[in-house]
Amino acid sequence: MATHKVMVVDDSVMMRTVIRGFMRNMPEFDIVAYAENGKKALEELDKHKDLELILLDIEMPEMDGLTFLRHAKLKSRAKVIILSSVAVSGSPHAAKARELGANAIVTKPSGAVSMDLVDKRGSELTQTMRKLVGLPV
Repeated sequence: MATHKVMVVDDSVMMRTVIRGFMRNMPEFDIVAYAENGKKALEELDKHKDLELILLDIEMPEMDGLTFLRHAKLKSRAKVIILSSVAVSGSPHAAKARELGANAIVTKPSGAVSMDLVDKRGSELTQTMRKLVGLPV
């Protein structure tokens, strides 16, 4: 089975760990890069031209997710899922993310570090990821 290459961009080590654990049970996806901010994520884009999916936080130091998104869309064809506590439906952050080319938004359920992500949004995140890379939902 071919795997779809993923990059996780989040400034929280705990959130990166939660996402890694969540995706451990998803053999169709392979996390090939992690970044703690948008600046590092842009560097990773140069190394991973075949990325298919980016899970992107918005609030990060050095370069936030929206700034990264503005640049990333010029460098990569990867689909982007915003995974953030500030991009709730109807918010200015969500609107800006969509305007900049985000393909989907999944809200973190409990703030910037959502240890309950898998329990509360795991199904939604799985379905969104599968849909964006063309797998059956």
